[in-house]
Amino acid sequence: MKISLFDFNLPSELIANFPEKRRDASRLLVLKEQGEIEHRLFRDITEYLSPGDMLVLNDTKVIPARLRGKKQTGGKIEILLVSALGNGRFSILSRGRYTGMVSFGGGLRARIKDGSVAEFECKDIGSYLWEHGLMPLPPYIKREPLPEDRNWYQTVYARKEGSIAAPTAGLHFTEGLLKELKQRGIKIRYITLHVGLGTFMPVKTETVEAHRMQPESFEVDTSLIEEIEEIKKSQGRVVAVGTTVTRTLEALFSGKYHSRGTNGTLQGSTDLFIYPGYQFRAVDVLLTNFHLPRSTPLLLVSAFAGRKNILKAYDEAIKRRYRFFSYGDAMLILGKGE
Repeated sequence: MKISLFDFNLPSELIANFPEKRRDASRLLVLKEQGEIEHRLFRDITEYLSPGDMLVLNDTKVIPARLRGKKQTGGKIEILLVSALGNGRFSILSRGRYTGMVSFGGGLRARIKDGSVAEFECKDIGSYLWEHGLMPLPPYIKREPLPEDRNWYQTVYARKEGSIAAPTAGLHFTEGLLKELKQRGIKIRYITLHVGLGTFMPVKTETVEAHRMQPESFEVDTSLIEEIEEIKKSQGRVVAVGTTVTRTLEALFSGKYHSRGTNGTLQGSTDLFIYPGYQFRAVDVLLTNFHLPRSTPLLLVSAFAGRKNILKAYDEAIKRRYRFFSYGDAMLILGKGE
């Protein structure tokens, strides 16, 4: 399957650089099972969910993982902390292949190796990041991170630190809207998948099948699988908020994950790659944002609703001036397509 099948042309002015002032005031494109499209506001999602449905959210919390420092040579350098390797060491992303010491604000220092690993003199830099780090906004947001992004680029239910990107479909929820859904009889459950390189790494291969996902860590209550099975028996629907939730639930129900043990929670990682042809086992309804061309999230939603249906919906969204990507509008896919 050629990755070029998942291209589309997006006017740059439709890329959202800022979120809506009110989270649930974003627009909502509703894609129905037969391909019909409705245009609503996000707060109208209550009309599409029913008592007995289960809404599953990703409660990961984005850390301010971007750091700017100065090389020994005096030049500037910016790094993104990707994952902790233990004992003050992190895998990082940075431009170039610099090796040497770097000084950051507040007296923090690190040795960078080949532009890919940072060894900090301080073994625990968690508090430092929250004081000095910048939120890791995606590169298509063409502005400097603001202090407000620490709130904007975080769901209202974020609890467990570890992501370097937000699970953006969840950014539209307010505490009030979640409370209303709960009062309507919709069950609300949480998983944790820390968003890493696997979610947003572009597909650079000519064919879809040749791409390999990077593993991402997750944590799920052991009771969730049984709850989902009961929901399905009672004709309820599992509504996944975002592609990260979808990948986690599908990994659990397909067995395509690596377990690191259980203690009330199932902890593991998955490199599950979902693209057209995949048979969904857990998710019945998918809430998502609009994704980049040739991206793994676009492949996932195309697997769920059908490539032609998705590209038709994207074309409609562009014509109607929807706002795209992380700070953009949302899409509710009510059933699986071909």
